[in-house]
Amino acid sequence: MSGRRTAPPGGWPPPATARLGGSELALGPVAAAVAERYFERYPEDLERYGDVARAWEVHDTQHLLNWAVGDVEGHVDLERQVSWLAGVLEARGFPLEHLAGNLELAAEVVGAQVDGGAAVAERLRAAAARVRAAETFL
Repeated sequence: MSGRRTAPPGGWPPPATARLGGSELALGPVAAAVAERYFERYPEDLERYGDVARAWEVHDTQHLLNWAVGDVEGHVDLERQVSWLAGVLEARGFPLEHLAGNLELAAEVVGAQVDGGAAVAERLRAAAARVRAAETFL
């Protein structure tokens, strides 16, 4: 590594909520629950990214959750969005195995904690499988 520190999340801020089946879903608490599981599975990312690791995990997961809900609701193409994110992460040297794992963990949390979340969880699992199957996104 170059010693260059990772900056805090920037760019397009993630949405706080998404509409699923006519109900508002708060994305922050779901993303935080995913982050807890993520860092249990990938504790090395806490060391690799330091103080900003959790902020980035929650930021990106809120986007992923929003895209998955939008896919179910018919106004977002989750596969396209995940492919774009995977390309960005791959270019930055981020292990795509961790993105796939994050998508799987998000599916677990959504399936367990979100009323009516089964279809969203299925879309997240399918996205994880596509990330794992791709050789590259660049």
